[in-house]
Amino acid sequence: MNKYIPLSVKKDKRKEYLKNLKLSTLNTGKLFILAGDQKIEHLNDDFYGKNISSDDAYPAHLFNIASEVKGAVLATQLGLISQYGRDYSEVPYIVKINSKTNLDKNKSDSLSRAFYDIEQIIEFKKSSKLNIVGIGYTIYLGSKNEHIMLREAAQLIYKAHQEGLIAVIWAYTRNSSIKNESDIHLVAGAAGVAACLGADFVKLNYPYNAKNQEKAGKNFQQVIKAAGKTKVLCVGGKQKDPLDYLSFVDKQINISGTNGVAVGRNIHQRSLKQAVSFSKAISYLLHFNFSLKKAEKILKKK
Repeated sequence: MNKYIPLSVKKDKRKEYLKNLKLSTLNTGKLFILAGDQKIEHLNDDFYGKNISSDDAYPAHLFNIASEVKGAVLATQLGLISQYGRDYSEVPYIVKINSKTNLDKNKSDSLSRAFYDIEQIIEFKKSSKLNIVGIGYTIYLGSKNEHIMLREAAQLIYKAHQEGLIAVIWAYTRNSSIKNESDIHLVAGAAGVAACLGADFVKLNYPYNAKNQEKAGKNFQQVIKAAGKTKVLCVGGKQKDPLDYLSFVDKQINISGTNGVAVGRNIHQRSLKQAVSFSKAISYLLHFNFSLKKAEKILKKK
């Protein structure tokens, strides 16, 4: 694992930063986020309905999955962590500091403000003794309110580093004039913004609908270059066939050069048994350098 430490991490917090980085990435530098922030972002649309396991109707499903998968970090709101964390104290957590619902359809006005400040997160970490390894924050580039989120993100990242926490940015473009939010050149721009903010990791869109996936994987290297020392995670998107998704992840890691994934619906919409086996296959592919064929065998195990 690259032990590069940003200068914004105070000297007396460097060990804490490395500890959190090691815990969150299994000492590989590669991050596997189980995205549980969608409870607010998508309301109940992604947790109840056709082709969604009945397990997913309960918030505990997210925690059950994370507790069964070595290498998975659960990213969700502090309220859920507060309610369920006592029963899942071994899970590493990223506190998603801001979120918004999907009820407002005007993308150009998108705004999502922080629920908590870093001091409150640190206070909760100390009192709960949970494995709070970092914070997550979403920015909407192209929104007329982006300047508010950019400043807030910059402040939160700096303060998180001061306390030895890692910082992850969810970077999405939100403007009615944008036709393709997975355009690689546009995504590369978002990656560059996250780098300028000082984020350790950035979660970005990936061109899953590209006709030539090999070419898309190579072209996505532009994003990795733009991110610099900020490591790139790709979104999981809508539910896909597990074997197809593993193939996507393999290309992202081994062709594009990404350093992780942030997966929500592709995991939590399945039954606990299916979600755990799928997550383990992803973790082996990401953290243990398994070949695609070996990872597929993990997925197929009964």
